[in-house]
Amino acid sequence: MPVNPRAACNCDVQPSGPDLMSVERAIEVAVGMARPITGAQEVVLRFARGRILAADLHAPQAMPAFDNSAMDGFALRLQDIPGTGPWRLPVAGTMTAGSALGLAGAVVGAALRIFTGAPVPAICDAVVMQENCDDQGEHVLIFSRPAMGENIRRAGEDIGAGALLASRGTIIEARHIGLLAGNGHASVQVRRRPRIAVLSTGDELVDRGKGSASIHDTNRPMLLALCEGLGAEVTDLGICADDLGAMTGLLRANATQYDMILTSGAASVGGRDFVRPALYAAGGSVEACRVALKPGKPVFFGRLGDALLTGLPGNPLSAYTGFQLFVARQIAAMLGFSGAEMSVEKAVAGFGWKRKAGRAEYLPVRIVAHDASGRPIVERLGHGSSASLMPLSQADGVAVLDASSTEGACGTPVSWFPFCRRKFAWRSI
Repeated sequence: MPVNPRAACNCDVQPSGPDLMSVERAIEVAVGMARPITGAQEVVLRFARGRILAADLHAPQAMPAFDNSAMDGFALRLQDIPGTGPWRLPVAGTMTAGSALGLAGAVVGAALRIFTGAPVPAICDAVVMQENCDDQGEHVLIFSRPAMGENIRRAGEDIGAGALLASRGTIIEARHIGLLAGNGHASVQVRRRPRIAVLSTGDELVDRGKGSASIHDTNRPMLLALCEGLGAEVTDLGICADDLGAMTGLLRANATQYDMILTSGAASVGGRDFVRPALYAAGGSVEACRVALKPGKPVFFGRLGDALLTGLPGNPLSAYTGFQLFVARQIAAMLGFSGAEMSVEKAVAGFGWKRKAGRAEYLPVRIVAHDASGRPIVERLGHGSSASLMPLSQADGVAVLDASSTEGACGTPVSWFPFCRRKFAWRSI
């Protein structure tokens, strides 16, 4: 039996205006619906980058584990070089990284040739760097007296045994992997990835063009990539035709397998918009819909069993905007961190505008210059069409016009979300 989409969701009773949620409120609702993932899995350290630690990690032993030399040079006892130098001592042997301490007893009245990282016998007080010595083979001439403990890295001075290395919820990066590997961790417990299924809707969509009225499916590949980029385990559910029965069956069949089903298209209340009616028919609910957002007003947030169902509009720019504002934050909430959010900064508009108040507007922009204070001056790209991704692909970020803003001139301060820029090893090129 067909479901009347307007009767099914009280957020559609009013056609426009006061019933629209603010973007801020919609974010609260979307994030509030997400449940943190508690499941964990063990992964080899080599493949842990980008994963979220499921438990605190501690140092199994002190680091360094033993006193070792910070320099190439000669280890000695200070009492064997009294008075003023230079001093000439016999060389009792050589210590390299990985050497055992079998020569420790031979150091009395002598020096040990030693290399960086080699263990320093407890009997030695200091290491004289080789630049302050004359290595004569069986003897060494020492020109300057070192301070007590000079050039010796003491056991435990970096990390004490049992010290916290990384806390639960840490996003593992290469620097963490180096620290954990250096402390003997070969694998780590990480949170399970969110399982997200991505579905496109529409009779007109195809993966490859066929026929004059066909449209390439833009959203599904884009949304799959966006979800993967935030650490999700994604499944491609393909394209569902505009058929209430088919869509209802597809949602029922997949609800128990995923943490979220992410759809694009058919999210509004038109005669061919079947996602919400199918959700109700499958036994789900819509908790909020219709956001004061341009582009992307028809977005909605629902649930089917334990799975979230977030419905994004079919126009590509609307789907991208909705993902960044809502879905990215939902994934972050599942993983227990906020690192997925784009960073908001200040810019200067290199364009003017006149518009109706009521909806926050998100515009692809690119940097054309910088003002005297270093803020970027951005120009608007495209003509406001939510069906085009060309402006977004050429943009340096997205500028935001507040819902209350009706007009502005060049030079008006605006908020913007810059896209990530590639950085090359701490240097500019």
